[in-house]
Amino acid sequence: MIHEAVAVGPLACNCHVLADESTREAVIIDPGDDAERILERVRKRGLKVLQLLHTHCHFDHMTATRAVKEGTGAEILIHKSDKAYYDGLVKWYERFGMDARGVREPLPVGRFLEDGQKIRFGKHELEVIHTPGHTEGSCSFHLEGIVFSGDTLFRRSIGRTDFPGGSAAEEEASIRTKLYRLDPETVVYPGHGAETTIAEERAENPFVPG
Repeated sequence: MIHEAVAVGPLACNCHVLADESTREAVIIDPGDDAERILERVRKRGLKVLQLLHTHCHFDHMTATRAVKEGTGAEILIHKSDKAYYDGLVKWYERFGMDARGVREPLPVGRFLEDGQKIRFGKHELEVIHTPGHTEGSCSFHLEGIVFSGDTLFRRSIGRTDFPGGSAAEEEASIRTKLYRLDPETVVYPGHGAETTIAEERAENPFVPG
């Protein structure tokens, strides 16, 4: 499997390009900003991007969604519980006191993600895991010994829950009952920062010890 990661935007959101080596079918997780950097990786590899997947819809995870959609024709998928954040992209910039000039309104969503849904690209298959807490619609994506946890679980940390829609109790439950039940050797790619493993976080995460 082809896997390229690039930290994008002012908050260094981890965007992931995943593709099947044979068919060149691909998905992109969290096209948060810097659309041209993401598209360059697509062009360089000769990929056919099928879907743009979002772990959640805070602005730093979806600012480039429109431009990447326009550049690839890929379908946009989010969890329906995060649609208000998706639709309010420009307002979130303003809420954080950031310059929204040049930020365009998002394009319509193609489909909504659901817990347990399978997303196929070539011979590979991602499973959607609904992991609310950071936002109501936060999702993680699991395949082949890796999980993309968005802003739910970080290396030695967890996502903040003081934004609208956040819930510390739900986030802890998502981590304990869903992510910590994955194989301990599963590599975790969070929405920001360095990767880790489920085993490491169960043993060493100070916020949600395993």
